[in-house]
Amino acid sequence: MSASVPVIETSRLVLRGHRLDDFDAHAALWADPVVTRFIGGVPQTREQAWVRLLRHMGMWQAMGFGFWAVTDRQTGRLLGEAGFHDLKRDLTPSLEGTLETGWGFVPDVHGRGIATETVSAVIAWGEANRPGMRMTCLIDPANTASLRVAGKNGFREVARTTYHGAPTILFERR
Repeated sequence: MSASVPVIETSRLVLRGHRLDDFDAHAALWADPVVTRFIGGVPQTREQAWVRLLRHMGMWQAMGFGFWAVTDRQTGRLLGEAGFHDLKRDLTPSLEGTLETGWGFVPDVHGRGIATETVSAVIAWGEANRPGMRMTCLIDPANTASLRVAGKNGFREVARTTYHGAPTILFERR
């Protein structure tokens, strides 16, 4: 299945399709309370991480876009994930039909520019392969690091709303 996911390379990273052998590292990523603090607020169980991994794999098949596994170019270590999805969220204003951009990384790479580098590469792919599709993202107002990443990559606030009872900011890239 990963063969249909394009590979993107940057100076430090390789973005590739998720594989089943990524599961243990993927599950550890989403079980980390630092990672989930602003993404759902609660560490995920192995079962929840499994469903997330399968969703990422299936999004490419169903939509022709999705999330990439972000790996260290030198070591191959899974550092996180980033990409696009359309989750049919129960949210006003709606994000349906947009390239909802998201990212999450292991804590030991936070603050090293990995997220900015990754999101920039993801956006370039989106612009080349889905021209004209709106790019959006949702960010917890307290997530200052992701707010900076979004700003550096051209996202601007368009609305403040709530999602699952928590405040969130909707951004669009223009």
